[in-house]
Amino acid sequence: MKTRITASFILLLSCIFNHNISACTGISLTAKDGSRIVARTIEWGGSKLPSMYVIVPRGTEFTSYTPTGINGLTFKAKYGLAGLSVVQKEFITEGMNEAGLSAGLFYFPGYGQYPDFDSTNPSKTIADLQVVCWILSQHATVDEVKESVKNLQVTVLQGASTVHWRVADSSGRQIVIEFIDGRAQVYDNPAGVLTNSPGFPWQMTNLNNYVNLYPGAVAEQSWNNTSLRQFGAGAGFLGLPGDVTPPSRFVRAFFYQATAPQQPDGEAAVVQAFHILNNFDIPVGLEHKAGEAPDIPSATQWTAAADMTNGKLYFRTMYNSTIRCIDLRQIDFSKTKFAAFPLDKEESEPIEHIRIK
Repeated sequence: MKTRITASFILLLSCIFNHNISACTGISLTAKDGSRIVARTIEWGGSKLPSMYVIVPRGTEFTSYTPTGINGLTFKAKYGLAGLSVVQKEFITEGMNEAGLSAGLFYFPGYGQYPDFDSTNPSKTIADLQVVCWILSQHATVDEVKESVKNLQVTVLQGASTVHWRVADSSGRQIVIEFIDGRAQVYDNPAGVLTNSPGFPWQMTNLNNYVNLYPGAVAEQSWNNTSLRQFGAGAGFLGLPGDVTPPSRFVRAFFYQATAPQQPDGEAAVVQAFHILNNFDIPVGLEHKAGEAPDIPSATQWTAAADMTNGKLYFRTMYNSTIRCIDLRQIDFSKTKFAAFPLDKEESEPIEHIRIK
């Protein structure tokens, strides 16, 4: 699948993916019936982020963008998939395929480094913004991805920052892929959490700074004939970081996820995931100087969840809090056509007015 590169496209790409107010937060849940859920937010506080949902049938052919044109790696979809894309329909940021494999792209500025782009042989290179599509269209399990990503040649498009990726399957396996010093590094992710910079190993080590946190109440104590008691519920988490930086969001997501009661089934766990991720909505204005905030409802432009066990992809947006679902098991990926549609038909929050007679 090829789309013409235009100057306006390059400008939009540069503005969006090379900006300090891009962020993402990812979590994972397992229901009592064994359903495996991954969920995440995507933030961009600069302006409206063009987003759409995409249906990719088996057999769809893609040619990757590179810094010199649409002349990179060519691949054909072995598996059908559904995903959410940004800017271009090919740039799937979060998605799941018919085998139950999930993959997502997370902003990773200042720490990743891809291999040097070989302009004399671009056909072996894939743009980082198309790696999710490549992962989902070519693989069925995390183990398959771990093996094939070792030799992947990834490049960044003009003006964009580096990214890293989370990949998970219905077995519960989950990995993080980061390119460091030009080489793919693959980390098992037992925590099931991911945000942005710095690198994943550092984020995991940083959790040790919060070893004193625990759920529930704090017992009353007496010091020098003075009684000390908690002001309210949840004082065991006093010291949990509340800012929106990636390290703080990683810690907060880890503890919110770890203390969440287990839900009975996949749908209930998906709803729980959306509630947890409510805590990571970033209000417009927090990341801007006074008077410079854009006219959008939220810096958290959309939130998505994938039920890898039951083959369902869910999303909601800054314009519509209603959770919408794409059931991949209802799609015949051998017959359906490639399709891309805006996430919202109307860009306004639906409000139900209750009339009292």
